[in-house]
Amino acid sequence: MVEGDFENAPKINEKIVKKSTINVLIITIIIITGVAAFFAGSYVSNFNSDTISQEELENAIAKLELKILEKQLPTNQPTLPLKISSGNNPVIGNPDAPITIIEFSDFQCPFCAKFHMQTLPTIMDEYINKGTVKLVFRDFPIQSIHPNAVPASIAAECANEQGEFEQMYHMLFEKQKEWSNLETSYAITAFNQYASELQLNEEKFDSCIKNVKYIEEVQKDLNEGRTYGVTGTPGFFIGNEKIGFVELKGAQPFESFKKVINSQLEN
Repeated sequence: MVEGDFENAPKINEKIVKKSTINVLIITIIIITGVAAFFAGSYVSNFNSDTISQEELENAIAKLELKILEKQLPTNQPTLPLKISSGNNPVIGNPDAPITIIEFSDFQCPFCAKFHMQTLPTIMDEYINKGTVKLVFRDFPIQSIHPNAVPASIAAECANEQGEFEQMYHMLFEKQKEWSNLETSYAITAFNQYASELQLNEEKFDSCIKNVKYIEEVQKDLNEGRTYGVTGTPGFFIGNEKIGFVELKGAQPFESFKKVINSQLEN
């Protein structure tokens, strides 16, 4: 099931919501078949558990998404491949991997955490740990609904400064429920505790957060994400500079990533 927090966020303080074209298309198909669902950061409503289970619903939606995705995949190298910059952003995996997943994400977004917990482990096992794919993380905190997202992004950047981005990345998502609803000052205290657990230089880390050292980097990711058409989180671009990138929106199942990656590895 495609899920995510989809809001326009060209600036940290703006509050604009926009649904993607593909999600509207999927919704139309499902309504026609008698299954009502909301996508792009929403949930199933008025659900009749006696008629169809949640798992059956998600499987049906996933199959529809894959059918739509198959029509979008290029059979040959596109004439004008979609160009997406990785920028000077944290990398998880082999820097020389032939395929890149660029993730635009919000650490406080529950659907981003869902991707991290349910889909990413399989991607790690099947591709990243084998050196065929690398993950590039770009910040897309939607502050209007996630007040702790910007501090969390800065915390991850501060950890990256000490060479521990991947560990902080995993910790922030795994412990999201722990810090997500705290007042921001208490959330920052939690981030400092995570830094201590990761054995970072605590004084350097604390100074980095207090001085919001990487706020401009976070804003840059937001701005560039908007130029690429990112309207919510999580959002992904899969490919490389030679063949271009394919976009996936929301907390897609592993099969959606597999379909794109395998097609690109064959090129």
